Amino acid sequence: MADLTGKPTLLARRLGIDSQHEAIAFVQKDCAACKSEGFSAHSRVLLQNGSSEIFATLHYVTGDLIRPEDIGLSEIAWQRLNLSESTLLTVSHPAPLTSFADVRGKIFGQRLTESTSHQIIQDIVEGRYSDIQLSAFVTACSARVLDGDETIALTRAMVDTGRNLDWGAEIIADKHCVGGLPGNRTTPIIVSIAAANGLIMPKTSSKAITSPAGTADTMSTITNVALSVDEMKAVLAAQKACFIWGGSVDFSPADDKLIRVQKALDLDSEGPLIASVLSKKVAAGATHLVLDIPVGPTAKVRSIEAADSLRKHFEKTAAHFGIRLRVQVTDGHQPVGRGIGPALEARDVLAVLRNQPGAPPELKDRACLLAGALLELTGVAEPQSGTQKARETLESGAAYKIFEAICLAQGGYREPPVAAHLRAVTAPHKGRVAQFDNRRLAKAAKLAGAPEDAEAGIDLHVYLGDIVEQGDPLFTLHTQSPGEMAYALDYVASNPGIVELTAP
Repeated sequence: MADLTGKPTLLARRLGIDSQHEAIAFVQKDCAACKSEGFSAHSRVLLQNGSSEIFATLHYVTGDLIRPEDIGLSEIAWQRLNLSESTLLTVSHPAPLTSFADVRGKIFGQRLTESTSHQIIQDIVEGRYSDIQLSAFVTACSARVLDGDETIALTRAMVDTGRNLDWGAEIIADKHCVGGLPGNRTTPIIVSIAAANGLIMPKTSSKAITSPAGTADTMSTITNVALSVDEMKAVLAAQKACFIWGGSVDFSPADDKLIRVQKALDLDSEGPLIASVLSKKVAAGATHLVLDIPVGPTAKVRSIEAADSLRKHFEKTAAHFGIRLRVQVTDGHQPVGRGIGPALEARDVLAVLRNQPGAPPELKDRACLLAGALLELTGVAEPQSGTQKARETLESGAAYKIFEAICLAQGGYREPPVAAHLRAVTAPHKGRVAQFDNRRLAKAAKLAGAPEDAEAGIDLHVYLGDIVEQGDPLFTLHTQSPGEMAYALDYVASNPGIVELTAP
């Protein structure tokens, strides 16, 4: 069949295939419509349903899974087209992807400009880049390191291709951590301290892509984080701050696509990292930003020298966009708090905010340090007094009071869920806790089911320097199923150095 323009049409079928973020279409290998258009396996195709359209990667199938007149769609493709059963889709070649020539140019040493960066990012946002093409762009930006002007150009492109907000206020506070440290869930505590001191802080955060939890995952176990921009504005008007999943408000929409590929390739160079962070801050209207850079042998940033280089590049780019920036280099040798995973991290956050006995002291201390830096940066606290002011705000109960009010304004307040299965991992011998492998701890928490299972993850029982006896629990795995417990235990057994013990 063909539409009025002569383009072939095929009947859409929902296959229920989870292809994560990439839209995929499946057709019979001998599909006449596709043969007539000259499509081959792995071609990029344009699928249209009235005014809705997406770009998808085409795959051929044999057998009777799909009829010659059908086109099967992965879940993400189906959802983006907002289809119902028995819908006819027009299938055609997309317009040439001219911006990819600039990606190839970058591979061979050409610099990105304002115009080339904008066109590349615009095409990425529109879904015109396949995962293979995204990988080429990410690799080019890592192998051919972005200079300062290229980083600014990429940041500007990522800002301009998404929604931008202006709150009409002189000071809009924000905080960010470059990541790489499990359990470092200081943000909800910092936002609460800031709001209790009168600062406006429209905090948008990411969901985890390859880590056991993001701030949005953690907060979603307590309240609703998927708010629209209008709902976000209403919460801010009432409480001065919010905890919102950034994906629901469309700030820097290219960012999640790029981060997903960067993580898969284990590439994390300075230019794309800076553009990723600052594009979302600029789009959200931030004027004052505290940046946490944890440094440790298994953190994202491994040395003080690397942290100093990153700080200088952040400062230059932030200044270009009018953001006042304060960088705080922190200890990245061990996880922060005891929980690793959405619900377990939420439990730690609540314990600190509620001033409960046994609340993780290092989570409280780090949150007060960073909140204090933000209070000083914004002029709410005098130099050298911010940390103490943050601690007083927390210990008075004012931070918890506004945290609870924000959650209620966002649609409700609930306690984090608890996992069905728990299993302790014990010390093989007596010793002193000498080192944590943050990356392998994070992987074990993911194998336990985090963040997809909000209850899953790891509950730590020791800190650096602790003396343990043989058989003492080092950490407890939390899972929702016996199968996930078995996967996590197998991984832990084959990686005995996750918590390294030396002679006491």
